[in-house]
Amino acid sequence: MKKFLPLIIIAVLAFIVFQWGTGIYNNMVRKQEGVNASWSQVENNYQRRFDLIDNLVETVKGVANFERETYTGVAEARSKAGQVTIGPETLNDPAAFERFQQAQGELSSALSRLLVAVERYPELKANQNFLELQSQLEGTENRIAVARRDFNQTAQDFNAYIRVFPNTVVAGIGKFTPKPYFEAAEGAQEAPKVQF
Repeated sequence: MKKFLPLIIIAVLAFIVFQWGTGIYNNMVRKQEGVNASWSQVENNYQRRFDLIDNLVETVKGVANFERETYTGVAEARSKAGQVTIGPETLNDPAAFERFQQAQGELSSALSRLLVAVERYPELKANQNFLELQSQLEGTENRIAVARRDFNQTAQDFNAYIRVFPNTVVAGIGKFTPKPYFEAAEGAQEAPKVQF
């Protein structure tokens, strides 16, 4: 029995280390799935906005003799945003994530210009379809902001978890990498200038 004691101790220690590593790895998988779920909510909200834009532009075109460049800019930004492919793999490619964020920022900017230009058309502001679409779009923009905030919180939790020792060892073995964050658009800290 004494001759097997060192083997038993080594086997017990190996089992404990294996269980410890498996527990950390499984937590990383769960946290990564949480990041992916948060990301899918961001995608869902951007898709909702993407779908609303056509209806909004068509309503604007149908009600008012609107500036062609304004809705053309929105259509082009929408098209560009639609060409940026997204998915959970986007989270592992900082350049793809940046392209996605930039395309969505350009679309947001074009929509803002559209809604500012609408102020000059009282018949459009009185149109029930436009008002309903505008309300839905505003609600969607709020959902996007909340989904982005939730995503950043989930990504921060995951990133912190994989960076602490000894989890970083398991993260390296399991090839877990930090997830990017949504950041404010350049110049967002400055209040927009409103002129009448």
